[in-house]
Amino acid sequence: MIKISVKRYHATRQPPEMVQEWEVEEGMTLLEALSFIKEKRDPTLSFRSGCRSSVCGSCAVRVNGREVLACAYKPKNGDVVEPLRFSSVIKDLIVDQDESFATLKRAKAWLEVPNSEAAVTPEEEKRTEVQSDCILCGACYSACPVHETNPSFLGPFALTRDWRYVADPRESGVKSKIDAIQQNGVWDCTLCGECTAVCPQG
Repeated sequence: MIKISVKRYHATRQPPEMVQEWEVEEGMTLLEALSFIKEKRDPTLSFRSGCRSSVCGSCAVRVNGREVLACAYKPKNGDVVEPLRFSSVIKDLIVDQDESFATLKRAKAWLEVPNSEAAVTPEEEKRTEVQSDCILCGACYSACPVHETNPSFLGPFALTRDWRYVADPRESGVKSKIDAIQQNGVWDCTLCGECTAVCPQG
């Protein structure tokens, strides 16, 4: 058996934040451990999960200050589990993802006025499909240190998604997208690579 601690939050509880420790079996995934705690120890523990296969991204949390997918991470003795950063905590490990998704709107990160006549070469398709693999987990948004000093920063989630459409030859609104990321965007990135390090899609 190993011991893991979970940072919990509930707005109506006093105190609203606390850290709780449980014993779980060694060798299970963090998601299995959290499910075990909920089913056998404390039914009030709240967290998100979906596919259990590292595809949906809904179970992203932080362990010992590092973003992981709970369904893929194997906990170790003494691990501390907490919610993602820079998003409001709804309860325990569940955060409000609307805040990170709102950056997509500010960056105009969608295919705008598609140019249906533009031909896409295999090289161009390959260049844009990498960002298409994003599972919307929010790990990169949470890992970005620029958010600590500038909460208005668009962040890697929006900037890489914007790049996907700027690089797409079918996109006819390239200038509007580039204009949208000039303030609190591309020039504020410190190129630290923290987003790349925690991305479950590589």
